[in-house]
Amino acid sequence: MKVLVLYDYPPSPGGLATQGDMLFRGLLELGVDAKAAHFESAQEKEWYYRWFEPDIVVGVGYWGHTPELILHPQRYGILAVPWLVADGYIANYQEVLNELPLILVTSNWVKEMYVRDGIKAENIEVLPVGCDTSSFVPFDKNDPKILTVRESLGISPDQIMILTVGGDAASKGAQEVMQALALIDTKAPDWKYVCKVWPQPRTEVQNMLDLKMAESLGLERNITYATNKISRNFMPYLIGACDIYAAPSRLEGFGMPQVEAGACGKPVIGINAMGLLDTLIHNETAFLAHVAKKIVVNEVILGEESGYEANRKVQFDVPRTVDYRANIQDIATYLLKLMEDEELRIKMGKAGRARAVEHFDYKVVTKKFLQILEDRLGIK
Repeated sequence: MKVLVLYDYPPSPGGLATQGDMLFRGLLELGVDAKAAHFESAQEKEWYYRWFEPDIVVGVGYWGHTPELILHPQRYGILAVPWLVADGYIANYQEVLNELPLILVTSNWVKEMYVRDGIKAENIEVLPVGCDTSSFVPFDKNDPKILTVRESLGISPDQIMILTVGGDAASKGAQEVMQALALIDTKAPDWKYVCKVWPQPRTEVQNMLDLKMAESLGLERNITYATNKISRNFMPYLIGACDIYAAPSRLEGFGMPQVEAGACGKPVIGINAMGLLDTLIHNETAFLAHVAKKIVVNEVILGEESGYEANRKVQFDVPRTVDYRANIQDIATYLLKLMEDEELRIKMGKAGRARAVEHFDYKVVTKKFLQILEDRLGIK
């Protein structure tokens, strides 16, 4: 079998790039003849189509990447199998997607969203995102690498470090975490909350809004926003430095950092919804706060990124949920419970590690991918 994997290649630190790279690595390590190319590089893709002659092209992205991931290889007679994440709802390309023999999605919730928006359920298979559990491992709290990370963030060895990682922190539930911390601040052990966000123009305004909230809550001295650039190689140490990973996300099709936190032996605070229902187990690997609110819209404005002309208004017959909000009191209760009980943190962390290794290691995911191809398409 020859497989061409299309993603953000060479990989940036982002989630989609990591998703594709873990599959590509897994294919190579399992002896599959595989190549990788950037999903937007038309010339490079055509080059591989012509001389490599892949049996299948697997493209990582969301439905809006249909032209790059599906239509482009199809134009050259190549079988395209997209591996898609959620992006609120599918506004276009239903006809193209429904003609495919196979669509991969990252969680059962993403499958539900695609079916809701007109994609045939029988064409969809769930394939989780892989995690490098040989890099994301539990570290001793006295490891010099871990102590140095904490020191660089201004966190002493005896403080509780809570961590959230995301393109922006608010989408991962950071504002809800801050409000929860305000409820328990006077009762909790000494703590610091670190939000690692990627430096990009769209997050700058959101970061300022988050920090204004922290100031209004009187928590600004305890909250750090890290906006510097880092590589994927640094991520295991950043996650390894925390005591609790908190991400009760507002929209989450899988939750890769939550899985990586589990692989590092960290307990997770999440939300009882969306892709986290696949990755986390309440009271075992994580505490999942109830959904307090759903943000529902009746219409949206779209553009070229969705396959439409600029400022195209789309109205829904049935209102769409576009965001979730976790219950702040639940988050507060679970945070305080973990902050006060080191043995519980260790116990849940061990369970998270075991689950990550068994279900989400990238070689496990790659084997599942190959089995899906054999079962659904007869490709070996």
